[in-house]
Amino acid sequence: MYDTVQTLFGALQQTCGMPRRQAGPQGPSTAIHQGATIKRSNIPLQNQLLAALPEPDLQRWLPLLEPVELALGQVLYESGAAMPHVYFPTSAIVSLLYVLEDGASAEIAVVGYEGLVGISIFMGGGTTPSRAVVQSAGAGFRLRADVIKSEFEHAGPVMHLLLRYTQALITQMAQTAVCNRHHSLDQQLCRWLLLSLDRLPSNQLIMTQELIANMLGVRREGVTEAALKLQRSGLISYARGHINVLDRPGLERRTCECYEVVKKEYDRLLPLVVAS
Repeated sequence: MYDTVQTLFGALQQTCGMPRRQAGPQGPSTAIHQGATIKRSNIPLQNQLLAALPEPDLQRWLPLLEPVELALGQVLYESGAAMPHVYFPTSAIVSLLYVLEDGASAEIAVVGYEGLVGISIFMGGGTTPSRAVVQSAGAGFRLRADVIKSEFEHAGPVMHLLLRYTQALITQMAQTAVCNRHHSLDQQLCRWLLLSLDRLPSNQLIMTQELIANMLGVRREGVTEAALKLQRSGLISYARGHINVLDRPGLERRTCECYEVVKKEYDRLLPLVVAS
């Protein structure tokens, strides 16, 4: 796996160098009408990749994008199954999970408004060994697999943007593997909370400790203990599945370097898009 990641990094490295992405999604959801010329400010909560498309590509895609509601726990892809669509979350978060034969699972990456779910479609794999599950309910768009594959194969700005995003996602996967092996559960929980919050428009997560334990691949009791430590330190509050971050700077100081590594790579590779 390490060799595969390194090979992909080498192939994608030549596409680096775009400016910094914007801090987060803004604005209310609005309908997209087929054939209309849509201003960037009217894209619902601005999925970062859609907003980063050059204007001609954006206008070509808009009639083909299908608005979808993503429910908590909804499985977008199963391991090895056909992938008929790619998904562009706007207010939802999707977890990419590896599930073992005994049913144990662990999250390898999280995707929100900054990206898309389904890179295997345009990278040539067609299927993926991971499972994609909605971690936080919300909205998004989906695009047919044949459309994005064709767009990618035509090269140009669309291909370069998707390659940049793929490199950022690979960084998150690799750093998650390192973090799970070498850092404490407290640090892993802080990293996970921060990455999830970066993909939401608020400082609140609706998430049970059991679900967090499944994402991190640890026992629920361990998550309970780690969450209590963060509460006692005044960093978060937790009640009935609602996690509120009270002191984000404190949470960032408490986490390991993995969060900053991932964040910097996304900021470096994904472009700044200013609504107009």
